[in-house]
Amino acid sequence: MTNASRLASVGGGGTNCSAPLELLNRRKAKGDFVIFVSDYESWVDAGGGRGTATMREWTAFKQRNSNARLACIDVQPYRTVQAIEREDILNVGGFSDQVFDVISEFARGELNADHWIGVIESVALL
Repeated sequence: MTNASRLASVGGGGTNCSAPLELLNRRKAKGDFVIFVSDYESWVDAGGGRGTATMREWTAFKQRNSNARLACIDVQPYRTVQAIEREDILNVGGFSDQVFDVISEFARGELNADHWIGVIESVALL
């Protein structure tokens, strides 16, 4: 109940996705992989078309950790994301056991821009 009270006192709803990255940056943390799991009510730190606080904090984290990767799992995805997908950022919409395989491939650097084309082309059509 203590934690529930603390969370309730924050108020307003939504997930501030940049907050954990901001904390890591304040602590000058080192790391190679960050995973977010969210219900995607992550509008809290949206920046009105100028990027998000999450991207600003991720950029600062990447400056210290050049090989780091960020995986954002949104169990209820919408049309927008807090972190724009690129070589070091993966957005996963929805959730199943397959998510673990995709994140594992991403962590090993095995996903690329053509990855899903290869997966689709490997499906045998009857």
